[in-house]
Amino acid sequence: MTSVSTHVLDAALGRPAVGVSVTLTLPDGSTKSGRTDADGRARVDGGLSAGTHVLAFATGDWFAAHGRETFYPEVTVSFTVTESEHHHVALLLSPFAYTTYRGS
Repeated sequence: MTSVSTHVLDAALGRPAVGVSVTLTLPDGSTKSGRTDADGRARVDGGLSAGTHVLAFATGDWFAAHGRETFYPEVTVSFTVTESEHHHVALLLSPFAYTTYRGS
């Protein structure tokens, strides 16, 4: 089954980023939205077709809700689904930097 998950970690504080709003845009333009859970994770199961997908993280809103400034109001990560398997996109976040990678 094709699925996607994400894990957002607040690298500055060394903790999961709880409650980050995440939107997945599929190749056909439709979207699926959610928030990271108590462990900083969110998941979408099934229904992912081959093509380019975009995960958008509402980082500005999240930092503002915690009384912190940030340089990035949103982080977007585009990735390609080519096989029917699980795709994991991790985001390490701090107010003035971020990095992402494909996890397992």
